[in-house]
Amino acid sequence: MIASKKKLVVDNIIHTIFLILTIICSLSIVLIVTITFLKGTRPFLVPYNDGVKASLVSFLFSLHYVKGVYGALGVAINTIVIVFFAALIALPLSVLTALFIVRIAPKLLGQIIQIVVELLAAVPSIIFGLFGMGVINPIVRDLAFVFGLQTAGGVSTLSVILVLVIMITPTITTLSISAMQAVAPDQINASLALGATMTQTNFKVVIVGAKSGIFAALILGVGRALGEATAVSMVCGGATSVSLGIFSPTSTLTSTMMQGIHESAGLNYDIRFSLGIVLIVIILVSNALLNAVKKRISRHEI
Repeated sequence: MIASKKKLVVDNIIHTIFLILTIICSLSIVLIVTITFLKGTRPFLVPYNDGVKASLVSFLFSLHYVKGVYGALGVAINTIVIVFFAALIALPLSVLTALFIVRIAPKLLGQIIQIVVELLAAVPSIIFGLFGMGVINPIVRDLAFVFGLQTAGGVSTLSVILVLVIMITPTITTLSISAMQAVAPDQINASLALGATMTQTNFKVVIVGAKSGIFAALILGVGRALGEATAVSMVCGGATSVSLGIFSPTSTLTSTMMQGIHESAGLNYDIRFSLGIVLIVIILVSNALLNAVKKRISRHEI
């Protein structure tokens, strides 16, 4: 009886701790979003010391982000295009790497590769940025030269895409491994018993069985790519409008928010929070769309 009461007390304490932590995390998110919204709307509502306030129409529909215009549409388009192609490249790389680790590689080799992938997922953004500056930019510059094109030392849309691919591939791979390991062995054995080859089983049973988890991994990878600022800023070139080619300098919402901050007040500072609102909206919309697709995948409608 006493032991049961002790267990009940411990359960209540643990429940209370988790509840408090959940409330703290939720309030932190609400506080961040609220501050971002309040400061992000200020440039369009309140004149600053020089009597100037930003134009909401220019902000939403202008393709050029320059002082006095602050158009978010151009950098938003750049962001969506870059993340789309980064995810398009990273997804098959991640799935095939996870499949090799789980189903093809010898156990020891698979474990070693998995450890390396997990370590890469934990590498700070600045390291990827330095790698992009020192390795990817020169490669892109030489590639552009082969096609007879000019690029500003390699800083370009292609460089940003490649850096993001390298960054999000370990994240998607790690979660895809867990999804593939969760596929029931009975399904695999049944496929082999029915005469399917190992390759057919891997692609039509293992990957298909893990597709919901793989798509969840993609959602997290896209979220990381959308929110990346440091590494992107180091290889994008800081363009002020829509990038028209893969070898042209570019910019994203996060890199624009990060670059050129020289003060902690004023219109040029507060407008960064306005870009943050646009980024939050893009993240919410992309997550909603991807989760809707994920639910259809879970119900085997896709």
